[in-house]
Amino acid sequence: MTLPAFGLDGKVALVTGGGRGIGAAIAEVFARAGARVLIANRTASAGDATAAAIRAEGHVCEAIACDIGTRDEAGRAVAEAVRRFEALDIVVHNAAVNPWTSLAELNEEALRRTLAVNLEACFWLAQAALPCWRVRGSGRMLVTSSVTGPRVAMPHSIPYAASKAGVNGFIRSAALDLAAEHVTVNGVEPGFIAKVGGTLLSDPERAARIARHIPAGELGRPEDVAYAMCFLASDAGRYITGQTIVVDGGSTLLESPVFAGG
Repeated sequence: MTLPAFGLDGKVALVTGGGRGIGAAIAEVFARAGARVLIANRTASAGDATAAAIRAEGHVCEAIACDIGTRDEAGRAVAEAVRRFEALDIVVHNAAVNPWTSLAELNEEALRRTLAVNLEACFWLAQAALPCWRVRGSGRMLVTSSVTGPRVAMPHSIPYAASKAGVNGFIRSAALDLAAEHVTVNGVEPGFIAKVGGTLLSDPERAARIARHIPAGELGRPEDVAYAMCFLASDAGRYITGQTIVVDGGSTLLESPVFAGG
């Protein structure tokens, strides 16, 4: 028996929200694994900077400005990947929004935007990519879900949690629908992942307090999520579909934070 390939040589990958954080790590890891990567990011400067850094390492990566919250934009992202690289094997939907609002203060626009970007884009990206996967004879659809919604709850994150619970439903149902097409559909559920710039976890003191309640004793790194994604995208993950991998350092294992640290 020969070992399956864990690399992505010869593959083309589209990564939404690939300009920073987890998305940037996914783009970097995939490119280092041999894939040609197109980043679709709402903020052009962030996507361009990440793509340039990846190219500086000698890998193939390009970026487009794209607001993935509409069907037309999802289709355009897929079309651009095919136009630039003449194929598409892997779609990673990582882009997401979280309005951080209470139920009492939630407005219609915030709810619609969250569901459009986080959940509806899964449908439109997969639908647009399906003809490409049929040409290739197989494909991979990967989604960055979250432990928030499918497993745990967090204050002021109702729209986000609901969208991510929906994402997991999409993953299971789409996996069943696309199995005959030799397309796998999977996701990763990150827990607390270290971030920089303008997020709740960018404050060192807050991050340290949270880390004390994680069995692993630290926040995760964006690349921890990216490595799980790379495995699912590779030939080694060919027989896995309709599943999610929790990457949370054990934080969802605790019945209560009072048990953290033993």
